[in-house]
Amino acid sequence: MKQISLGGSGWKVPAIVVGCMRLGQLDTPALERFIHTALENGANYFDHADIYGGGACEEHFGAALRSDPSIRREDLILQSKCGIRQGFYDSSREHLLRSVDGILRRLRTDYLDVLLIHRPDALTEPEEVAAAFDELERTGKVRRFGVSNHKPMQIELLKRTVRQPLLINQLQFSLPVSNMVANGLEVNMDTPGSASRDESVLDYSRLNGMTIQAWSPFQTPNWGGCFLGDERYPELNRELDALADQYHVCATAVAAAWILRHPAQMQLVAGTAKASRLLDILQSCTFRLTREEWYRLYLAAGHPLP
Repeated sequence: MKQISLGGSGWKVPAIVVGCMRLGQLDTPALERFIHTALENGANYFDHADIYGGGACEEHFGAALRSDPSIRREDLILQSKCGIRQGFYDSSREHLLRSVDGILRRLRTDYLDVLLIHRPDALTEPEEVAAAFDELERTGKVRRFGVSNHKPMQIELLKRTVRQPLLINQLQFSLPVSNMVANGLEVNMDTPGSASRDESVLDYSRLNGMTIQAWSPFQTPNWGGCFLGDERYPELNRELDALADQYHVCATAVAAAWILRHPAQMQLVAGTAKASRLLDILQSCTFRLTREEWYRLYLAAGHPLP
C-alpha cells in the first residue's frame, strides 16, 4: 500500500481511504469480511459521516467491530464528518460536540482519529468551532481535524481562531470532474475550464501542506454516473483500457492511479461496498503513470490544453 504523510504532519497513512457510505448495504458477516479484506491489504483508513444512512452506516460498522474481536481498534484509522443537518448546515459548538458524541456511540469507540467539518456553514463562527475543537481535543475524543468541501478563504477564516492544524480537505475529484486542475492549466483563456470555482484550492493545499482526499473518484459531472465503461466517454475508456493492458491491471486501477500520480500526494476515497472492487482500486498503488500517460488521460476526458 502506498503511504502519504497526512497534512504534512509526518503521520504516514494509506493513500487509499475506505469510504463507508455504502457499507450499510452489507449484513454483519459480509461487512466483517469486507473489513478484513481491507485490513489484509493495508487499507485501514475508514471514512464515515454522521449523515450516511442517518447514522446507520456508523452503527452497522461499530456493531461489526464489536462482534469480531479479531478486529482491533488500534489497527484502524477512523475518520468521520459532521455539520450537515436536515435542511441546513451547523458548525456551532453545541452541534459539533453533540455530533461527535453520537458518532463515538455508534462506532463504539472512545475516540476518532480524524474529524472533518462536512460542508461550509454560511453562519460559521470560527470562535465556536475553535471552542469545540479545543474541548474535543482536551477530552481525547478527537485527535486530528480537517474540513471537507471548503475553499481556501473559508479555511483561512477558521484558522484565525482554531489552534489545531487542519490537515485535510475532502473534495470531489475525478478525471472528468477536475476543475481544480483545469483552471490552473487554462490560465488567461476564455474557456469553461479557466474559471476558478474553488479559489485555486489545489495550489492552496500544496502551499499549506493540506491533504486533499478525493471523493467520488469515478464520477461524471452533475452526478451523471460512473465514467468507467460509459459510452459517453469512448476516448477516455479506450485510453484506460490500453493502459490497463500495459500495466496488467484493470481500468479502475488506472483511473485511480491518475489521481495518485498528482504531486499533491492526494488520498483517494474508495466508496465501494464490494471487496472485489476495493481490490481493483488498491491495484493503483502498484504502478505509477508517466507524465505523458497522465496528460493523455486528462485530454481523453475532454479537457483541452491551451
